Amino acid sequence: MRQSDHCRPFRPPDWASPPPHCRHHQQTHRHPQPPPRFAVILFRANASTPTATEIDALLTSLHSSPPDNLSVSSGGRDAARLLFRSLPAAAAAARELWSLRLEGLHLLTPHLPNAAAAAHAFPLIASLFASHASRLLDSDLVSRSAARSAELAASIQAVKHRLRGPNKFRDFDQLDLQKKTLEAEKDLVDAKIAEYKAAMSSIRRAMLRGAGDGEEVVEEEGVDVFGIGEGEDVDFVRLHMMMLRECRRLNEGLPIYAYRTKILNHIFNNQVMILIGETGSGKSTQLVQFLADSGLAANGSIVCTQPRKIAATSLARRVDEESNGCYTDNFVLSYSTFSSSQGFNSKIIFCTDSCLLHHCMNDAGLDGISYIIVDEAHERSLNTDLLLALIRKKLLDRLDLRLVIMSATADADRLSDYFYGCQTFHVKGRNFPVEIKYVPDISLEASFNTVPNSFRHASATASYLNDVVRVVSIIHKNEEEGAILAFLTSQLEVEWACENFSDSSAVVLPMHGKLSQVEQSRVFQSYPGKRKVIFCTNMAETSLTIKEVKYVVDSGLAKESRFVPSSGLNVLKVNWISQSSANQRAGRAGRTAAGKCYRLYSESDFSMMEVHQEPEIRKVHLGTAVLRILALGIKDAQNFEFVDAPNPEAINMAVKNLEQLGAVKCRLNCYELTDTGRHLVKLGIEPRLGKIMLDCFSFGLRKEGVVLAAVMANSSSIFCRVGTDEEKHKADLQKVRLCHRDGDLFTLLAVYKKWEDGHDNRNMWCWQNSINAKTMRRCQDTISELENCLKHELNIIVPSYWCWNPETPTVHDKLLKRIILSSLTGNLAMFLGHERFGYQVISTDQVVNLHPSSSLLNYGIKPEWVVFTEILSVPNQYLVCVTAVDHDALYTVHPMSSIQQLEERKLQIKVISGLGNNLLRRFCGKYSQNLQTIISRLKEDCKDDRITVEINFNNNEVVLFATKQNMEKVFCVVNSALECEGKMLRNECLERSLFPGRSGSSPVALFSSGAEIKHLELEKRCLTVEILHQNAHDINDKDLICLVESTVSGVVNFHKFTGNFRMASDGTKWGKFTFLKPENAEDAVSKLNGLEFHGSPLKVLPVCSFDNRGLPFPAVRAKLCWPLKRSSGRALVTCARGEAEFVVNDCFALGIGGRYVNCRLCTKDENCVFVEGVPMHVTEPELYDAFCSATTRRILNIRLLRVKGNVIDIPSVSTCEEELVKEISPFMPNKNCPGQNFRVEVFPPEDNDSMIRAAITFDGSLYQEAARALDHLEGSFLPCCQPWQIIQCKHVFHSTLSCPLRVYNVISQEVTILLESFQSQKGVSYNFEKTENGIFRLKLTANATKIIADLRRPLEMLMKGKTINHPDMTLSAIQLLLSRDGVAHLKSIEQETGTYIMYDRQSLNIKVFGNQDQMAAVEAKLVHALQQLLEKKPLEISLRGHSLPPDLMKKTVENFGVDLEGFKKEMPTIKVELHKHRHLLKVWGSKEDKRKVERMISELTSVKHSTLVQLPPENVAGNKEDKQRIDYGESSEDACPICLCEIEDPFRLESCGHMFCLACLVDQCESASKSHDGFPICCMKTGCKKPLLVVDLKHLVSNEKLEDLFRASLRAFVASKAGMYRFCPTPDCQSIYQVAAPDAETKLFSCGACYVEICSKCHLEYHPFISCEAYKEYKEDPDSTLLEWRKGKGNVKSCPSCGYTIEKAEGCNHVECRCGSHICWVCLENFKSSEECYGHLRSAHQSFVDIV
Repeated sequence: MRQSDHCRPFRPPDWASPPPHCRHHQQTHRHPQPPPRFAVILFRANASTPTATEIDALLTSLHSSPPDNLSVSSGGRDAARLLFRSLPAAAAAARELWSLRLEGLHLLTPHLPNAAAAAHAFPLIASLFASHASRLLDSDLVSRSAARSAELAASIQAVKHRLRGPNKFRDFDQLDLQKKTLEAEKDLVDAKIAEYKAAMSSIRRAMLRGAGDGEEVVEEEGVDVFGIGEGEDVDFVRLHMMMLRECRRLNEGLPIYAYRTKILNHIFNNQVMILIGETGSGKSTQLVQFLADSGLAANGSIVCTQPRKIAATSLARRVDEESNGCYTDNFVLSYSTFSSSQGFNSKIIFCTDSCLLHHCMNDAGLDGISYIIVDEAHERSLNTDLLLALIRKKLLDRLDLRLVIMSATADADRLSDYFYGCQTFHVKGRNFPVEIKYVPDISLEASFNTVPNSFRHASATASYLNDVVRVVSIIHKNEEEGAILAFLTSQLEVEWACENFSDSSAVVLPMHGKLSQVEQSRVFQSYPGKRKVIFCTNMAETSLTIKEVKYVVDSGLAKESRFVPSSGLNVLKVNWISQSSANQRAGRAGRTAAGKCYRLYSESDFSMMEVHQEPEIRKVHLGTAVLRILALGIKDAQNFEFVDAPNPEAINMAVKNLEQLGAVKCRLNCYELTDTGRHLVKLGIEPRLGKIMLDCFSFGLRKEGVVLAAVMANSSSIFCRVGTDEEKHKADLQKVRLCHRDGDLFTLLAVYKKWEDGHDNRNMWCWQNSINAKTMRRCQDTISELENCLKHELNIIVPSYWCWNPETPTVHDKLLKRIILSSLTGNLAMFLGHERFGYQVISTDQVVNLHPSSSLLNYGIKPEWVVFTEILSVPNQYLVCVTAVDHDALYTVHPMSSIQQLEERKLQIKVISGLGNNLLRRFCGKYSQNLQTIISRLKEDCKDDRITVEINFNNNEVVLFATKQNMEKVFCVVNSALECEGKMLRNECLERSLFPGRSGSSPVALFSSGAEIKHLELEKRCLTVEILHQNAHDINDKDLICLVESTVSGVVNFHKFTGNFRMASDGTKWGKFTFLKPENAEDAVSKLNGLEFHGSPLKVLPVCSFDNRGLPFPAVRAKLCWPLKRSSGRALVTCARGEAEFVVNDCFALGIGGRYVNCRLCTKDENCVFVEGVPMHVTEPELYDAFCSATTRRILNIRLLRVKGNVIDIPSVSTCEEELVKEISPFMPNKNCPGQNFRVEVFPPEDNDSMIRAAITFDGSLYQEAARALDHLEGSFLPCCQPWQIIQCKHVFHSTLSCPLRVYNVISQEVTILLESFQSQKGVSYNFEKTENGIFRLKLTANATKIIADLRRPLEMLMKGKTINHPDMTLSAIQLLLSRDGVAHLKSIEQETGTYIMYDRQSLNIKVFGNQDQMAAVEAKLVHALQQLLEKKPLEISLRGHSLPPDLMKKTVENFGVDLEGFKKEMPTIKVELHKHRHLLKVWGSKEDKRKVERMISELTSVKHSTLVQLPPENVAGNKEDKQRIDYGESSEDACPICLCEIEDPFRLESCGHMFCLACLVDQCESASKSHDGFPICCMKTGCKKPLLVVDLKHLVSNEKLEDLFRASLRAFVASKAGMYRFCPTPDCQSIYQVAAPDAETKLFSCGACYVEICSKCHLEYHPFISCEAYKEYKEDPDSTLLEWRKGKGNVKSCPSCGYTIEKAEGCNHVECRCGSHICWVCLENFKSSEECYGHLRSAHQSFVDIV
């Protein structure tokens, strides 16, 4: 019974079922038979199959004679034993069993143990195999291949036909490429068929020779693919398996199969051959089998080298699987590492090039090796180049030795030249055509113009990285299906690209060396319905093949490590790839179908690339190479015959390093190995690692030394940091727990120890700690290899126990650091004292920083001295794998003098503490300009570019960095600058006017620290000077300030004009200085004026400074004017065209101002009338009214002609302003303080002006009072002017409003509605415009003040907004709203309510603009947002500082977990974040929870730490109180000195640094403003009493409150001066005058506010020409002075009617009193009329006069 079809083993498809047969029937009669002598044994290939039943069925179906004895076994190697008495019967049975096996019915092996039976059966079986080979020549497999060839031929003809027709250029190129591809594929198919037939023919010939049936055998020339020689024993089992393998080869169709015969012939005829086979051609697995099959190797071995261990083992496994049954056992072996006990006795050996190199060094003759295949030669690894150099010498000694160099893209010409011009054989791959597109600039490529918005504004990444992601996005959107493979340079870039490319129809996958095996396998999986997008490093270039890839994006860059001989350091940086690498990348797109490769560089860039990859020997440290060269007995490595000779400097550097390691020594100008060197050669690892191992052994640290060497070799991939930002952050925190205080090598050592210490599931432990489990296993393998090597080569046994404990500092730490230092002496670096400069590499003077992943950064400290393994350049340079070393150990590798000399270059640190925040800001200057100027000057003076001055605003300190010899100078310069700024802050005063008015019209007071009045200037002398300079924009501000301070004393303030002001005014103006006294200002003018400064003279002008705080009321502006020059009595009247003559007739004898005027036609202009005789006091409006009333003709204009030149004395502008104020004040509500209701401005007239113009700005709410005042002024003249200078008021009033753009955006709709309503009102107009600064300005015009006020009121409500006056809106709360989160809340509220929220820095309030209906909702939302912000505001706890242990962050993570769950267990509602790089812990939650976290962290810091880092006392500068505050933590006290409660809304005083509640300080200021006893306002801290500086006062209170404080201080100042000053007696008047001394003369005080005139001595009305005593008596009894005056005067008498005193000087005796009485002066008789009085004089006195 046969096996069922589905259980049959593989059988070629052309084989038919065996013909039916029947068994022989047994004879019915029996004869005695001899015992059976000939056995046929069936061996199983597998111990369990087939079963006994299946075997019995198989044997039952045999046609040949039945066995005389049969036994079937159900298991084991022997499946059945058939015994025959007849030799032919046994041979026939064996033949039939082989026939059934060849038919595919079983895989049992028939075996004839009897030699005679085997010899008899051999020709039969050979003939059977020959027949089977003949049948295979015409099998269906060959037919299918031939059919494919015919199909390709037809396709070729079709393409040729299309080519002969008309085609476009692009179509022609595509068709031509298609034709060439089809032809190449057809040639390959035909060659494979021919190769298959040649193989079967070879087997058939061999079998026919063995069958000896007389058939003629035709031998072929060349190498037989199966070297079955005549007379050789034939293993039919192997022969059958080889035939099956041939069928698989034809079916699978590897390209190299088509070239087998040619390759073998080529190898046979040449001792050296270079085989260039494209990736995927099958050369690595097939060539060794071709050589083994052909028998060319004879009894020697075939050795194939690989650059990597994994490749050697995997290829050996693959070949063994493919050739299963074709060779004997142990025919294929692999060696990943070398051992002297290894034997190269197997037929096929796969090993690393390093392994064979060691074998070459031990076995100079390479005995037992016939063929050496050096694979992947294009990588040109260091071991490959050394191996080729050694083999090149051995080829001359052994002519039977053959060398095959295989590669996909090697520089064949270079290798051919090296091997004496050997030939090169090319094997084409089975790639599909790949279209190359060069896209050097994506923005210029037409097809790439449509770029997704997400990639137009990429983050700060490399430009090529953005371009790669953009191109991938475009391909995904525009191209057909097919996977996309994009090449980048690093894991970080791959992860960034994966995060920034997202599309629902694509699966984005990373591919880099640090991924686990499971993660790497994802790229080989299929994702139906979605496109695979793979971002990878250059590991996907040759190491793996991903199906479905049709599109490749090539950045043209790769990251490579390169040794720089000049510096002696390894530098890892991004470089251009070679052309061969670019072609390899492009080939990834043509594996399964035609593809495209997008190269993000130009074709010229490609042509400029290196053709082939640079050999490793020119890129790496040559320590290992030189060591091995010397081990070969070559005394001078420079004379070694390299394939590509490295830089001689690199060889010298390697020899020097080996000499430092003690591996070589120089003798007679030649170098030879020491014992250490010979040990290093046997170890076969990098010399520095071997030296570390050997030194550790000498100190008893055997286990530590082996592990340290292993982890150093794999240091770059032990920690796993992949995934999203959150996952990376978690990985960083997990690493913090494992970090060791002494650096990266100790950390790696500790990681391996913890991994090794008995974890049940090591993979899970790795996952939990973000450790690469694959790398840890690789380290374990490396350790095992090293232990075996040590055991066999050096006879050293490595124990399993550890001496070193990472948790406890011991002497082993010092020993390990000393050992590491001795091996990495050339990689020593010194900390330069500042993080920005990092470390100085001693050997090269390079300045490099620690890599961000360094363990040392997790401790927040920088060791003074470190060693490192290499320098990473990406593109910034970083020290990698850094380890701290002890200072005392340095003297073992460097002389003490050189160490001390190096340390002199190190920057020292000095801290100036106890400084105020505002002082630091002033010291820095705007945009840190002042600080940078100081630093630049220090760098120039000290000739050291590293000098740095840093500001720490959190600790209120200045940190100085300078060398020891420069520190004192740097400290002096910085300290003097700080003292200067501190002095300015302490002396700072505000110059404030006593009452509003124009500049110079009001006395001023200097408002200083403690809210005291420093100086009161009543004489209107200037305290401020203005500085002008030719180059005001470019001069150094600090230099100018220092110049002024050194030249003139009493500087209390300065103000520099901003850029906008300069543009608006004179560009030569620098700014202003204010002085304590006017004498100082005068001194500044005299001393500084004309002084040379920065190449130009200074110009200093005295100016009267005043408070320019804007108007305190909504303004309505009126204009008025009066004549400057007298009228000439003539005027010119402009009439309508042709009406002048009629106007002259109508205005004949026209009377104006009590006089007739003369009108006549103008001779110069026919439309004008010339008028003469106009009275001087008549104005142009009066003329116009008179003419209009006299004629009906149209009058266009009237212009009075005035006298040329200044014929009168013009009063000053200030005089005119004062007179106008006096005229207007009686109409205002507050007559004593007119400045609060209106402002007057008289404009200085120009030379050609005929009128003086003035403007009056009224409070818009006083429109009625303003109208009455203007009516009073209309037609009048000022007392200081002439009567003809009549005032004319223009009854057109203006008012201007403005608002920023953002305010207008939210009120535009309401404003538009209001403006539209204005259009219907008569006499109203407006102008709405946008200025250059983006300000919207609205100018209203109307003919009455009331109309202006009514128009302005609703607009003003919109443009001024609403101030939020809520008790929760404190200053600190407002500051919180201005934070990043607060601004986000504000924007959200603005979007919801359609309003705009603004912080008014003048009033320190929040204002809301928009629809008035939304104001209540906005206020509620703001308060709610404030509450949320208070809850969300994190507490920031610093985990590093001078007084904190360096491992505080590690302790925090260890105690509370990576996710900080330890805090959450205690406080479930809390949120905690750890910012690793800043060493900052952020806490969100309630106040109690935040305090609890602080206490928990404080408990960690309470334990004294042995390595606590503190600055020495001499490096902390500051006053005694500052130091005490720092030392004893006074700044951290929680109690406010005023309320004695916990500080809320803390505010730090500038003068002393003490902390208070903000509300307490505000209350202190407000309390002082309500009394006279609170000045000066001082710090309430016990024992302090320092006054609050002006800068603090400005931060604490708003401008309005500051004004109240100023008034209160002014009252306190006047009260404290004991009568020296007095306020103006007018109620509510704010003016002050100085009291005259008792012995001084009477002095007038004319109040500039209320214009009252007071005697400054007696404080009564001013009384000129009379003493104060007399005036007081007069005030008490006015008649007493009159009586005194009348004494002795006969011409003085009293009126008899009213008693009025009359003085008669001359005239008649008739006197009329003011009461109307007519008096006779002689007798004092009273009369009612003058006639009666004269009659009395005639009758009684006979005369009208006295007769003398």
